[in-house]
Amino acid sequence: MCSSDLSVLRASRLSVWGRTGGALLAVALASIAHAQTAYPNRVVKIIAASAPGGGTDSVARLLATYLSQTMGQQFIVENRPGAGNVRGSDAAAKAAPDGYTLLMSASTLAMNHVMYKKLPYDVARDFAPITQMVALPNVLVVDPKLPIRSLGDYIATAKKDANALTYGSAGMGTQPHLAMELLQTMAGIKLTHVPYTGVGPALIDIMGGRVSSMSVNYLSAKPQVEGGTLRARAISSRKRSIYAPDIPTFDESGVAGYEATQWFGLLAPAGTPPEIIERLQRETRKVLDTQSMKDRLALEGAEAVGGTPQEFAALIKAEMAKWGAVAKAVGIEPE
Repeated sequence: MCSSDLSVLRASRLSVWGRTGGALLAVALASIAHAQTAYPNRVVKIIAASAPGGGTDSVARLLATYLSQTMGQQFIVENRPGAGNVRGSDAAAKAAPDGYTLLMSASTLAMNHVMYKKLPYDVARDFAPITQMVALPNVLVVDPKLPIRSLGDYIATAKKDANALTYGSAGMGTQPHLAMELLQTMAGIKLTHVPYTGVGPALIDIMGGRVSSMSVNYLSAKPQVEGGTLRARAISSRKRSIYAPDIPTFDESGVAGYEATQWFGLLAPAGTPPEIIERLQRETRKVLDTQSMKDRLALEGAEAVGGTPQEFAALIKAEMAKWGAVAKAVGIEPE
């Protein structure tokens, strides 16, 4: 075989190996791409930044049950309570951004900067919002023994005597506290704040006549309102709740533009691939659209939302600005 024939043979072999190697490389890359897009392919953890039994935990477990059925992998809930939801939020912020650690958070996420001067995470930088799941309005509840039959009566009583009315809260800087501070600012009234260590003790003291009132999420007050041991005088959503249509809004009762709605939402660590964020949003929206989920939320006086990641991010940003301004107006300094 002459040298020219050898050259042709070598070139032919290289060409074959080139094509084969290229094909193998293409298969390998396709396999990697499939592994990356075949989400989820193992257990997904949802961190609930609260103790078992609370609203955040309940919503997280409802979602985990449904997603385990619809996405082909198990979704589990891990409770990380402590420091006003900061502990659980921090754990989620520092998790790998691969879609296998998620955060179920309450609106506390957008309010903690009011109380804490230095948080271990930056809400805007360290989280990728997926969707707001639930909106839960507050109600202004009063001692049923008081002659207050409307929000107008409540405001008139406070204007007549700045020491006439007290209100309870779950503690300084909590949503029930800031919601009432917002009311005072917008209605031009003065109330006396009585902070408690939780919602339950405050409600007990209202029913016992030791405190006049409280802004509290409808879920917490619903049994007492329906039983007549508390009177609901206004609801804090923009429009009347379909689950409590007889309770007028603050806006229609004379405090124009007042809104103080609590929410629960799903987030991931920043840097989580957009396709994973989008799929989780789509699947969560499907869950929220099921009649069984709507019925379950209705029992708690909550409404399903299921908006886009962009809408949820805008809500968080607006909430942070809103409650920061309220805190500044009433002289609350972060510690």
